[in-house]
Amino acid sequence: MHCPFCRHPDSRVIDSRTSDDGLAIRRRRQCPECGRRFSTTETASLTVIKRSGVVEPFSREKVVSGVRKACQGRPVTDADLALLAQQVEESVRSTGVAQLDANDIGLAILPHLRDLDEIAYLRFASVYQAFENLADFEGAIAELRTHPGAASQGSAPAGAGGRSGA
Repeated sequence: MHCPFCRHPDSRVIDSRTSDDGLAIRRRRQCPECGRRFSTTETASLTVIKRSGVVEPFSREKVVSGVRKACQGRPVTDADLALLAQQVEESVRSTGVAQLDANDIGLAILPHLRDLDEIAYLRFASVYQAFENLADFEGAIAELRTHPGAASQGSAPAGAGGRSGA
């Protein structure tokens, strides 16, 4: 790492800390030549190859935008969508691959969306799993019924005990 002050080609790391979201590392450095200190931020890059062949950085906002369409008219909040985008980013980063196809991102969204809202999951899956007819929808619905996700388990809030009101 070049010193930003004297352009010496080396520096010494004094301290390292992860950022609040855990996706970046902040390093405090000192130049052995001039003795001045400076900070750097390091992040692992994650890029997406679109169908057109264009390569662009991964974007949580694009995940939220795509999923928001599937969730239209469903009881899903912006906070739910932000959490889903974070979970998707964490799962694709955990693969260790630096470059993914856009379709792989769509497929990585599916398990998280299934847990969030089954109807939105079916809408999204119909695009990313290329449903061609009603049999494809019926197969996905049968899979949801035989292996229900978190969205269909325990719909009552914790501590409600099945009672209502006072």
